[in-house]
This record gives sequence, C-alpha cells and structure tokens, in this order.
Amino acid sequence: MRSSNPVFSREGSFTRESGYAGFGTTQTPPAGGQYATNPYGNNPYGNNPYANSPYAAQQPQGEAPLTDAQLAEMYNAPSAGPLATGRMTLDDVVARTAMTLLTLVAAGGLAWFALPERNFGLAGGASLIAFVIGMVISFKRSVSPPLILLYAGLQGFALGAITKVFNTMWPGIAIQAVLGTAAVFAAMLIAYKTGRIRVTPRYTRIGIAIAMGFVLLMLINLVASMFGADMGLRSGPLGIVVGLIGIGLGAFFLSLDFAAVEEAIAHGAPQKEAWRAAFGLTLSLVWIYVEMLRLIAILRGDD
Repeated sequence: MRSSNPVFSREGSFTRESGYAGFGTTQTPPAGGQYATNPYGNNPYGNNPYANSPYAAQQPQGEAPLTDAQLAEMYNAPSAGPLATGRMTLDDVVARTAMTLLTLVAAGGLAWFALPERNFGLAGGASLIAFVIGMVISFKRSVSPPLILLYAGLQGFALGAITKVFNTMWPGIAIQAVLGTAAVFAAMLIAYKTGRIRVTPRYTRIGIAIAMGFVLLMLINLVASMFGADMGLRSGPLGIVVGLIGIGLGAFFLSLDFAAVEEAIAHGAPQKEAWRAAFGLTLSLVWIYVEMLRLIAILRGDD
C-alpha cells in the first residue's frame, strides 16, 4: 500500500526496486567504472582499508564480543510476560474474585451468628449502603480495591441476615441456594468456554433490554407493596416464572462478565483491572443467589 508520507511515497523509496539496505536486488556497479569488480581492488591495504591504520591499536579494549550462540540466545529469548509488564491475567481475576467472595462470605457468617432472628433493620441499612457503594464503583473511572471489598462486606452482611430469616422458615434453604448458584455459574462457564453461548452485540442488546424491563417491573411491584397492593410477582405460579427469569438474567450477566474478562486480557488491560472484573462477577453471583433464594422459598411453600 502506498504511504501518504511524501518521503515514503516518492518513486522507488524503500521498495524492492530501490535495493535499499538489502531489501532489493544487488545494485549493478557502473559499467567500466574504476571499482567495477572490487572497490578496494587498487587499495594498498587490500580489502580492508583500515587494517593497517595507525589508529587500529588505539581501539578501546572492552568486553569480548558476543559469540553467535549468545546472540542467538538473546534474540530468541521469550518476550516479557503479563507479570513482567503489569498486565491482567486470568490468575489475577481468579485471585481477586476469591478475595471478594471470601469477604462477602465472612461478613455473611458474622451476621448469621451475631444478629438475632428477623432483624431486618441492620440488614436493610447494610444493603442500602452497599447499593450506593456499588453505584459509585460502577461509575468511578479508577479502580478502588478498598471500596470493592467494603461493598462485599456490607452486601455479605445483608445477605447473611436475610438468609438466616429464610433458613428459619425453610430449614436448609441456605445450602440449597448456595448449591443452586454454584450450579448456574458452572453451567454458564462451560457453555461459554465451549462456544454454546456467544456474546454478540445482538445478544447483549436483547439481554439488556429484558434486564431493564425486569428491574422496572420489580420497582413497580416494590412501590405497590408499600401501599398494600399485591401484584403476585413473588408468589404462586407467576412468582416461579419471575424467579426463573431473574436467575436467567443473572446467568446472562455472567456471560457478559466472562466476555469482558476475556477481552480485557486479550487487549492487555492493567493488572489493577482484575478488581473491576471481580466486582462484576460478585454482582452477578449475588443477583443469582438472591433470585435462587426466592425461587426455592416459593417452591417449598409451607412445607
């Protein structure tokens, strides 16, 4: 392709026809010229005009020149890896996600054992503060690991308190919800890695539209419940359908997280971005867990 640079676009510049710097054929010396066969043919010093130079003995005596084997080892050495260049790796994402989830679980355990039953005040307050911090993290340009861990702690505290209430009403529901969440995560990871789910722009647009509609519907249901109206979205057959849609949306968010992590690694994102990936994965898992908890409660009913 012809360059737009006026220097490089000159006729014959840096092309095979120019024979520049070994990129083309050998230049033919002028016919009948003085040095047609050997430019040093008539030089009294032979082929090397500097062989007997009086300055030859004054050359600096540095280290011995590199051998061919050393040069080959130097130029064939592997390039610097992600760890050396500070780029994000999959191991970074796994480690940060594990730290975030462990913080969440530890805070949940604290609420489980420290709070009395049906204490919704502290759980609601922690959940509200966690929501605000989550919004700050989502719109903040720079990554803040302390804020992410603080979100995980507050969210875990709220989930621990709520789960204790559910487990009192339906014994064993906590472990069922945890296992169900883990099953959804594993299924989505396998489906994504095997190519059964492909995150395309169309797939993303449709999923986001459904998610926005779902959230809007839940907000309307929440406002209606404050005024004593029951839309039946969290009970009975309709509640089961809503619960399944909620879990499906959580799985959709996971697929977006997987694609974002893969793209960030491929483009050499900074290592600190692994915290943002961990935050996204934690959000999706929390969503799935809450929807799983509600769905199991509906399915178990009054047993």
